[in-house]
Amino acid sequence: MTLEPHDDAGHMVIGEFGSPAAAGSHGTLIGTSPLYCLHEMAYAAARPTHDFADMMKFVWGNPASPLASTPPARALAACAEVIERATRRYGKPHFGLNETIVDGEAVSISEEVVWKRPFCQLLHFRKDLPASATQPRLLIVAPMSGHYATLLRGTVAGMLPEHDVYITDWADARMVPLADGPFDLDDYIDYIIEILHHLGGDTHVMAVCQPSVPVLAAVALMEAAKDEFSPRSMILMGGPIDTRVNPTAVNRLAEEKGIEWFRRNVIAPVPFPNPGMLRLVYPGFLQLSGFVSMNLDRHVNAHREFFSHLVTGESGSAERHREFYDEYFAVMDLTAEFYLQTVDAGFIRHLLPKGEMTHRGTPVLPEAIRNVGLMTVEGERDDISGVGQTEAAHRLCTSIPADRKLHWLQPRVGHYGVFSGSRFVAEIVPQIAGFIRRNERSAQPSLRVVASD
Repeated sequence: MTLEPHDDAGHMVIGEFGSPAAAGSHGTLIGTSPLYCLHEMAYAAARPTHDFADMMKFVWGNPASPLASTPPARALAACAEVIERATRRYGKPHFGLNETIVDGEAVSISEEVVWKRPFCQLLHFRKDLPASATQPRLLIVAPMSGHYATLLRGTVAGMLPEHDVYITDWADARMVPLADGPFDLDDYIDYIIEILHHLGGDTHVMAVCQPSVPVLAAVALMEAAKDEFSPRSMILMGGPIDTRVNPTAVNRLAEEKGIEWFRRNVIAPVPFPNPGMLRLVYPGFLQLSGFVSMNLDRHVNAHREFFSHLVTGESGSAERHREFYDEYFAVMDLTAEFYLQTVDAGFIRHLLPKGEMTHRGTPVLPEAIRNVGLMTVEGERDDISGVGQTEAAHRLCTSIPADRKLHWLQPRVGHYGVFSGSRFVAEIVPQIAGFIRRNERSAQPSLRVVASD
């Protein structure tokens, strides 16, 4: 995953999931294994500093204190908060989606775990609607990435008013005991098929970024097997279906380095005392260091401005900084086998578009898909998944009728804008919702469309 400069609203945002770009920014790491242990030791050593800074933030920033409003107190409180945030371990964020609007009325939402395996749980955003009210069932497949599924908070929020939404909530590999076994790209595909079976055959599936390849593979396998639980439609968004098309820096990096470079330089065992001790992973902290180093000046300036906002009392700007970095600094480990296979199959050997991809020895045949609608979404300014890489799915899925296909190219958005932000809500969501409705009642003509400015 990399950091994009700005979304369509001009805010710094997070980009591709599970790509090799962050790994490439490390250069050659000497002794990745002990580096993970050193990272854990450094965090433990910084804990007293964190606790002291947290206490000072409370003392000098407490509104009840008569000194809190003075410039020296605000400066001390700001300094303490910056230190506290720099030394904390950021936990898994919450979706925090408690309400949505359905037909002009506010409706409450509750999160439910409805399916669970060692590396994933399926969340359902249950809406408080009458039993007679029905909405199309939508499975959002989040990337198993350096960041959590909560990064798709805006995607979920945008789809909630008109859809019954579920999302894959992937686990941090450092928290999964070694006894629970490995997790690779084949397992990822198995999970998708299992979830579609759990939800039933009237489901629509949306893959955001990295999972576009395994979702397409899962649907192809289901269709080849004449599986009654195949989804009604699939929506692939900003995904690396064929990275030979309009290759980006991310794609070129993977081909230049080769898979053995990634294996040697970014894989390490989880250290004691984590539940996943000895599991081989691509550590989240290495990914985060790559994300930050690629835009170091921007991050330094953002924290300098944050300090200034705290001192001057610009609470709105300070809170937006907190919200962004609470999400950005919350990272998870990826299993080594899943990460390496994803990079090798998708970015180096291009197995799916070449017709060479297999799943547990069975060929993956996109041309076997006949009964599932296909929509692809790309961003005009996407420099992570280049324009045309996702649309390539239409070229592979030759048996889907033309009136059940749609491609949407969204002007003036980068990678993140494909699935979140103001243009996503205003322009992309209506197209997706319309496509799903057409596939609910089975097919009206749809064409390749480019949104107008």
